[in-house]
Amino acid sequence: MSNLVRSAFVAAAAAVVLVIGLSRAQTEDVFAFIPSGGRELLTQILESGPPAEDVTALLTGRRGAQDWHADLTSRAGSVPILKDFGDRELATLANYLAFAMPLPADKMPADPARADWKKILPMDGRDLALNYCQSCHIITVVITQDRPAEHWLGTMNKPSHIEIELTPEQRRELADYLVINGGIPIDLVPEELRAGGASY
Repeated sequence: MSNLVRSAFVAAAAAVVLVIGLSRAQTEDVFAFIPSGGRELLTQILESGPPAEDVTALLTGRRGAQDWHADLTSRAGSVPILKDFGDRELATLANYLAFAMPLPADKMPADPARADWKKILPMDGRDLALNYCQSCHIITVVITQDRPAEHWLGTMNKPSHIEIELTPEQRRELADYLVINGGIPIDLVPEELRAGGASY
């Protein structure tokens, strides 16, 4: 078999694997057991059609997590979807807003009602866990642990993790997300994600 034919065969096989993988991902999200992060929660709010003044306040405000939590609670009357959020979701969203807002002016869409918020908003703790933690070990190692933020930050600053290209703010966002959403019981993790990985 010539190199050209072999290359074409490998490319075709890779394309088939990619299509099968994408097809499976579209029908079944193996990571659905991991709680939503702040970006997803904020996207749900923004896509629910809240009043323009609430959109502006959420995207341009600068507050700490506790103040954001109080602000979100007070907006439940004008932003009804907030009534559907439990304590964990509100805490996750408040921490995300403290980390990610205000949104830079050049990221603000001209028409918020038509914006693709998932592409505009910065990554959240869930995104960071899936994008960075899995580069070395299975996500189960991370999401099933119940640890305080200082322990997570300590792990992230060890020699084995310091080379991961995250800013100090992103490391804090990831730690805060895991404190709120970690400690998932192993029986809630899909079986294919229960084996392997590392431990700390």
